[in-house]
Amino acid sequence: MFLELIKYLSALDPSFSVISYLTLRAVLAMLAAMFVVLVFGKFFIDKLYLMQIGQVVRSDGPETHLKKSGTPTMGGILILFGFILSVLIWGDLSSIYLWIVITTAILFGGIGFADDYLKIKKKSSDGLSAKQKYSLQSLSAIVIGAWILLTDLNPLQTELVVPFLKDYYISIGSIGFMIVSYFAIVGSSNAVNLTDGLDGLAIMPVILISGGLAVFAYIHGNVNFSSYLNMPYMVGTGEIFVICAALAGAGLGFLWHNTYPADVFMGDVGSLSIGAILAVIAIILREEILLIVMGGVFVAETLSVMIQVGYYKRTQKRVFLMAPLHHHFEKMGMSEPKIIVRFWMVTLMLVLISLATIKIR
Repeated sequence: MFLELIKYLSALDPSFSVISYLTLRAVLAMLAAMFVVLVFGKFFIDKLYLMQIGQVVRSDGPETHLKKSGTPTMGGILILFGFILSVLIWGDLSSIYLWIVITTAILFGGIGFADDYLKIKKKSSDGLSAKQKYSLQSLSAIVIGAWILLTDLNPLQTELVVPFLKDYYISIGSIGFMIVSYFAIVGSSNAVNLTDGLDGLAIMPVILISGGLAVFAYIHGNVNFSSYLNMPYMVGTGEIFVICAALAGAGLGFLWHNTYPADVFMGDVGSLSIGAILAVIAIILREEILLIVMGGVFVAETLSVMIQVGYYKRTQKRVFLMAPLHHHFEKMGMSEPKIIVRFWMVTLMLVLISLATIKIR
C-alpha cells in the first residue's frame, strides 16, 4: 500500500526511495504488526471477556489446566489482524506470493474460527469433527498448492532442495509437488495446533522459525547473496522476507499477552492458520526439509500423538503418560514455565542448525 506512495514520492525526491528498501520495509512491517497487536490486545481481550468467549478445558487433561477454564481464546484473530494489516501496508501488493500467504491465512483462519466457535457454543472441547476439519484443511491445501504450482516461475518449482548437500535437488514433478505441499500444509497446520497447549509454548517457536525463514527468503531473493552462498536464486521471493518479519512481529506482540500466565489463548483460529502460513512460506522457498528441522518441536509433538494413539489401539497401553508430549512432561511433575522455556531453547538450537546449512552448502 505505502510502496506505491513511496514510488510516487521518490519521483519527486530520490531520498524517499530508501523507504522502499526490502530490509527497511521488513523492519517497519515487524514493528507495525507488533504495535497493532500490543495496542489492540487489551481492548480485544476485554471484549472477549464481555462476550464470554473462554477456553473450554479437557476434563481428562492435567489438573493444573482446570484453572485456565474461561480464559479468553480466539486470540489468533488478533495475530492475523496485525499480520495481514502490516503486510498490506508494507508489502508489495504486486507480489503473487503476498496474496498466496494472505489467502492461506484467511482460509485456515476460517477453519480454526469455525472450530473455536463450535467449542464455545457447545461449551465442550469438541468443535468440528475430525472428518470435517481434515476435509476443509485438505481442500484448502490442494487449492493453495495448485496456486503455487501454476503461478511459480522459478526453475526449481518441482525440485526438492536438499539443504545439507551442495547443488543437489530431487526432481519430484508436478504430482510430487502437490503431494509434498499437501502434507506440508496440513501437517504443519495440525502440528502447531497440537503444540498450542501451554502458555506461549507455540508462539515463540513460530517467531523463531519465521526469523529463520526470513533469512532464507532474503538470500534466495537476492541474486548476489544467493550466488555467493551457492543457493538457488528465486525471483520475487525477497518479498517473503517482509512477510516473515510481519509474522514474527505479530507473534511478539501476542506473546506479551500470551506469556505465562496467559491472558488470552490463540485458539485454533491462530494455530491452524499460522502453521499453514509457515508451510506455504517454506514451499515457496523450496525449504520444506528445513521446515521439518526448524519445527522439530512441532514434529515431536505430532509424533507423540500418533505413537500414543497407534500403540494404544494395538495394546491398550500408553507409551506416554499423556499426549501431546508437553502433557507427558507435566504429568511427570515438571512445571509449566520450565517446559515452555526448554521447548523454546530446543527450537532456537534447531533454527541455528538450519541456518548453519547456508554455509555448509
